[in-house]
Amino acid sequence: MRIALVHYHLRRGGVTSVILNQARALAEAGTGLLIIAGEAAPDGMAFPFALVEALAYDRSGTEPAPGDTAEGAQRLADDILHAMERRWGGAADIVHVHNPLIQKNSLLIPALSILGGRGIKLFLQNHDLAEDFRPDVYTGNVEYPVDCHYGVINSRDYHFLGRAGLRSEGLHLIPNEVAPLRASPGLERTRYLYPVRAIRRKNIGEALLLSLFIPKGRTVAITLPPSEKDSVQYRRWTALAASLNLPVEFELGLNHNLADLLGTSVCALSTSVKEGFGFSFLEPWTAGRSLVGRRIDYVCGDFEQAGISFDGLYSSLEIKRNQIAADRADGKADGKADGKADGKADGSLEQKMQNAMRRIYASFGLEASDRIMQDIADELAALETIDFGRLDEESQEAVIRNLNESDQARRNIAELNPLLERLAIREDDAGLIEANRLAIEKHYGRERIVELLLKIYQSVMDHPVSQKISKPALLELYLDPRRLSLVGISDG
Repeated sequence: MRIALVHYHLRRGGVTSVILNQARALAEAGTGLLIIAGEAAPDGMAFPFALVEALAYDRSGTEPAPGDTAEGAQRLADDILHAMERRWGGAADIVHVHNPLIQKNSLLIPALSILGGRGIKLFLQNHDLAEDFRPDVYTGNVEYPVDCHYGVINSRDYHFLGRAGLRSEGLHLIPNEVAPLRASPGLERTRYLYPVRAIRRKNIGEALLLSLFIPKGRTVAITLPPSEKDSVQYRRWTALAASLNLPVEFELGLNHNLADLLGTSVCALSTSVKEGFGFSFLEPWTAGRSLVGRRIDYVCGDFEQAGISFDGLYSSLEIKRNQIAADRADGKADGKADGKADGKADGSLEQKMQNAMRRIYASFGLEASDRIMQDIADELAALETIDFGRLDEESQEAVIRNLNESDQARRNIAELNPLLERLAIREDDAGLIEANRLAIEKHYGRERIVELLLKIYQSVMDHPVSQKISKPALLELYLDPRRLSLVGISDG
């Protein structure tokens, strides 16, 4: 069996790690292998590799004209095919493409359709979907490739793509391999370690909030800064932590290796509001560390089906509505807030969420209906508390300042969220850590992942499918206002 793994680049990052893990597994299984990418790995490549520069991210940030797209897509399809011909004298049995549906390269989707039309068997594995509140990478005027097999990394995406038109015989759930980590022994354990690049959806404000509930002498430690895109909000959090003298450390991963940081950790921490696969929920257990923080139900549910238990996670961090500054406008109760007849201040949470949904829909080329706006209003009106993870950074900062200043406010939030007080008495459960480690090895270790990959590849070769994704249906499934988190959306 000959497999071509295709991606935009091989720079360090989550998808690149998945590709290289798959390559190692396939090489060990004796599979013919070629990695094709638009940028080479910065530190060299241990596997057969072909550079196809036209696969790299778009540089202009704008889509080419239709005629240029057609011509460019034809060239890209030819370049991918020629790379395989140089390796094997013909096409691969399977062309396994990573993250093709997000528009990082405007030529890739039409090029894949051309390759599929030539009879090349495609397996399109999606780590992210643009419909999931990511209008910045959505391609609205190009249909997704038809009559090919698709793969996803969590059950929610599997069910959504099934409801949007894909058949079970042509849709596959393929989790990522989890390589075991190591914690350096013999180090003092004082950190609640958040091993993450601090992008917006990692919900860094919530990590700062948790720092108010840990014992003296301990810290919340965040390992890496974000890219430039998220730097403004990141600087907000570093400045706030400094001004309030919070026990939070930033950017430790720039000067310390992960094994040493895990060695100094009491446990790992995650406050992310959105993940694809969810490495952060599994990796700490492989290093002998438990996990505390925010649960993502659609991710953790898959892991629990595999026998992994989470005893330190909460599904929401509830805040009383009167603790949110924007919703405390004077006179709101009598319908006169800021002179508004309906009592809604311009900066209210309802207004922020409605404006966000309007922007998101507009970015997708759609108009948010009055029903969606009313759904947001009705949901918020029925809530006496709101999940901290749904707030924007400005509102989160106001809550943190209030909690830092008021012992009573901290007691109130701890009553609503009992896990906060348990942060201070966190102790290892050696039995749970070992049971989780073994379950992770069994279900997400290399042996299991290569077994699943080879089974999928055989299905792609043996079972042609006739199917297509309904993009409107997929958008409707993902753009649920009840799932809206203001820190979890892309700003474009």
